[in-house]
Order: sequence, then structure tokens, then C-alpha cells
Amino acid sequence: MRRNIRMTESNEVVTLQRDVVAVLVPQGTKVELPEGQQARITQALGGSFTIYVEGHLFRIDGRDADVLGKEPAPPITLPENADAKDVEAMVWQQLHTCFDPEIPIDIVELGLVYDCRITEQDNGERRVDVDMTLTAPGCGMGDFLVQDVRDKLLQIPTVTDTGVELVFDPPWTQDMMSEAARVKAGLI
Repeated sequence: MRRNIRMTESNEVVTLQRDVVAVLVPQGTKVELPEGQQARITQALGGSFTIYVEGHLFRIDGRDADVLGKEPAPPITLPENADAKDVEAMVWQQLHTCFDPEIPIDIVELGLVYDCRITEQDNGERRVDVDMTLTAPGCGMGDFLVQDVRDKLLQIPTVTDTGVELVFDPPWTQDMMSEAARVKAGLI
């Protein structure tokens, strides 16, 4: 599947401004990259970055944007009198900011989110539970994507707990992608 999808490329070459822990793509292992390392940004989506260094792809978390000379995303805010619909809209907005490091299409448009449930607690706090899948069951980035979803959801005011479950039934197919995602991927 991944070979059929065109990667959005950037020619921006940067020098890492400090040591940083990055995630090796697609293995999902953490690697420390040194200050002064030259890198090419290949994807800057959803507040995180994919960089190309010496023949390998690495994912840099948005909290470490400064290492690339970039600004981190601003904090998320909700209207003062936000209701359940406002929170639900923000949950889906945040899910749209989660990207596979190799595919410049968000996980919602890819059809990887199977279910999303928001439960309001008595104290006004919320729990968000997400069932999601991967484009390939053996993908080394699975744990990373799950953590990215958790982190993005916990940025939403009033969301204090999450449950993100990887499921593989039904198995993901390209038919689950939105039409816009299929167009972007060059499949139609």
C-alpha cells in the first residue's frame, strides 16, 4: 500500500539545532539525532515532522519543532461555554491532525478510525475512546500512532483520559479511504 502513495516532498534542508530523540520510520524505534545533523523535511503535517537523514526517515514530535527552527503548534482552546458538540468537533479536528509519517493523509481520511466515543464525567471532564487500525497489521509505527492520538486528544481542554485501541477486524482496505484521500494518493 505505501508504495502506491506519493509522498509530499519538501526541499527544505535544515540543521538540527540541538540533540533530539526521533522515531525511526517505519520501525518505530527511538533514535537520538545529534545537534548539527543535516536533514531534509519531507512532511510537516499535524504539528509533527518527518525528516530524511542519511537514507532514513525519522519522525520529530511537534513539541520538538524548535530543533528544526520551527514553531510548535499553539495550545488548543475551546469557547468559554463549550458544549458536548464543541468538544466532539474538536476531537475530530485533533484526529485529523494525526498522520502516518510515510503517508501525507490523516488517519480519519485514510479510514483508520473505526469508532470514537466521548464520555462526560460528573465533574465535567471527559474521556475519549478510539478504536483504530493500521494500513498494515505489522506496521512498526502502530504504537507510535496510538500514542500520537492519545497525546493530541489530551491537549483538548476537559479531556483528561483516553483509551486508544488498535483493532484489526475488519481488516483495513483502500476502500475505507475517503474519496479525497484516494485522489491525494493517486488511486483515482
